Amino acid sequence: MDLPPPTASDPHLNLMTTPVRALLKRAPVVLPPTVSIRAAAELMRDQRVSSVLLVEQGHLFGLVTDRDLRNRAVAAGLDTALPVLEIATVAPLCIPIDAPGFEALLLMARHNIHHVPVMDGAQIAGMLTASDLTEQHSTSAVYMVGDIYKQPALDGLVVAAAKVKGLQRHLANAGASAYSTGHIVTAMADALTGRLLQLAERELGPAPVDYVWVAAGSQGRNEQTAKSDQDNCLVLDDAYDPVAHGAYFQALARQVCDGLAACGYVHCPGEMMAMTDRWRQPRRVWADYFHGWVDRPEPTALMLTCVFFDVRAVFGRAELLDTLRAEVLQRTRGNRLFLAHLVNNALSRQPPLGLFGGIRPIASGEHKGRVDLKMNGIVPIIDLARICALAAGHDAVNTQDRLMHAAESGEINAQDAHDLRDALEFLASLRIRHQAQRLAAGHAADNHLVLEDLSNFERQQLKDAFSVVKTLQDVLGQRYQAGRF
Repeated sequence: MDLPPPTASDPHLNLMTTPVRALLKRAPVVLPPTVSIRAAAELMRDQRVSSVLLVEQGHLFGLVTDRDLRNRAVAAGLDTALPVLEIATVAPLCIPIDAPGFEALLLMARHNIHHVPVMDGAQIAGMLTASDLTEQHSTSAVYMVGDIYKQPALDGLVVAAAKVKGLQRHLANAGASAYSTGHIVTAMADALTGRLLQLAERELGPAPVDYVWVAAGSQGRNEQTAKSDQDNCLVLDDAYDPVAHGAYFQALARQVCDGLAACGYVHCPGEMMAMTDRWRQPRRVWADYFHGWVDRPEPTALMLTCVFFDVRAVFGRAELLDTLRAEVLQRTRGNRLFLAHLVNNALSRQPPLGLFGGIRPIASGEHKGRVDLKMNGIVPIIDLARICALAAGHDAVNTQDRLMHAAESGEINAQDAHDLRDALEFLASLRIRHQAQRLAAGHAADNHLVLEDLSNFERQQLKDAFSVVKTLQDVLGQRYQAGRF
């Protein structure tokens, strides 16, 4: 792996290890919400800040930015003698003072915002801006998301999406964790999806009933890389009438899925996308789907659980999915028959270890001599973590988060969970670095690693990671055979 080493000045690497506390540059600039818009603008000018916090008796009411002054006051012709609360963002998203800077960057990227109040418990500690997080705006996830939401048409989104591969290379070179990289890269896909839906609604008109666009698979888990197809679906309000509303949502889904494909997220080979009629249904039908998969875990049902049990709301009315998932988790918790079938299905994917514990590469075909890091290393861990989450009825979706909660709930012991999380981080980081190297060389990203590209030390680490996965699979298999499930 001949990638350049990370540098101490790299902004993304610093954000992985630097707490928000260290990024604050000054005490918060505050005003009561009753002062005038003009007085707020004058204070911002005098203090040379781009935002102020609105505080009354120590409680945060909202914030006002220079953009609010421009768009909500001046451009709207508003009387500047009115209270500043009239143009404020009320109940703003906040971040704890001890959170890593990366979490602040991710919060801004996901919600397309540039100012986040920082809280020390119940006390206001300051304001964090996008420019506080990084000086390299061209590779900042916050600015990339902002650029995505400014695009008026698909052509601009295609250009913006092309920067995602460069972002992944940058993160790999910086030594960013796979966990962080997955969240940042997925934030780009979320933004593209959200903007495509906005553009579709602009063309087709407002949706006739509520809906939620749902990311599934790796996007749902916040684990996307530069090589990702799309897995998604639509959950519609039960007021949906296929005769009256069907054509609208068919057109909406087709436009978004085709748009994502144009942006580099290829159509799912198994057609698990919202543009497929089966995966664009009202909530009551989705409830029937999930209940059937849990109650009758046949091979097709088990295959579908690998995609649709890893879901997250991206755009629209999130409650439609949240309430559905809560019902499903109640059904899976402690469901012995369903979990036993999941275990058997998970054990069908084994790490590539030989009889004496050595790594066994692919023996023939296009990828002869290589190791599939995804299917033979990462996917088995994803499967194990999913089983633990469903067994405990826990709503975590990200694999690292699921393993952490599995230890807390006792589904697996703390040491095994720690080892499995370390193995996942190593395998996923190796995959990201491998993809970054191929992209830098002008090749398409893939998951097939040439063992000769690794040092002896890295090869030993790879073998150890595979061994950890195999050990935990054996433990799970033994528990199943002992009737634990």
